[in-house]
Amino acid sequence: MKPSSYFALVPAAGSGSRMSSQRPKQYLPLLGRPLIAHALAALCAVPRIARVFVVLAADDGEWSRHDWSALGPKLAPLFCGGATRAESVRNGLRATASQVESHDWMLVHDAARPCLASWHVQALIDAVGVDDAGGILAIPVADTLKRADEDGRIFSTVKRDSLWQAQTPQMFRHGYLRRALESYSGVTDEAGAMEAQGFRPKLVAADPTNLKVTYPLDLQLAGWILQNRGT
Repeated sequence: MKPSSYFALVPAAGSGSRMSSQRPKQYLPLLGRPLIAHALAALCAVPRIARVFVVLAADDGEWSRHDWSALGPKLAPLFCGGATRAESVRNGLRATASQVESHDWMLVHDAARPCLASWHVQALIDAVGVDDAGGILAIPVADTLKRADEDGRIFSTVKRDSLWQAQTPQMFRHGYLRRALESYSGVTDEAGAMEAQGFRPKLVAADPTNLKVTYPLDLQLAGWILQNRGT
């Protein structure tokens, strides 16, 4: 068997309704470029990643309005997105099955995490190594957590010991991840599908700068991080 290769998959078929914008979140402007362009640039810049697949909605009319040539030949759009993140990733895995070996690694990354840095990706790849369980970037929970009741009042305090906040990329072998998502489509991240299959993915420590843009204020914070962190 030849050595495993590395590929990235970015699901970007969502609408981002919580951003209060008519434009899909992944195309909102961030420092003069679409939000998604920053994450794609980071992934394309990692030498060990052979190709970066972007899963778009079948009727996506925005992608072609932008010039992606600066990201180089690694970038490959796939117009096969689904109604949910899990469906989009599953469809992307199906679409890439002829180009990717079952034992190759897929790094699935949120389109709305524009502050991904090359060292995040390298750390994940190095930490997972050849572990078939794969792994994800994450950060230990630092704040006190409260569970609410139906009236919006504190019901209980949740112990934060051993709790981690999941990030992306999440890295798994193509064949294992595809099988997991074919069986468990109701999960909110890839690790959840792998866990349901009996795997115990590694938690690889990242940092809070790899934030997910969910609300309008997050866009401003992402811009500040990108401008002040350097390359």
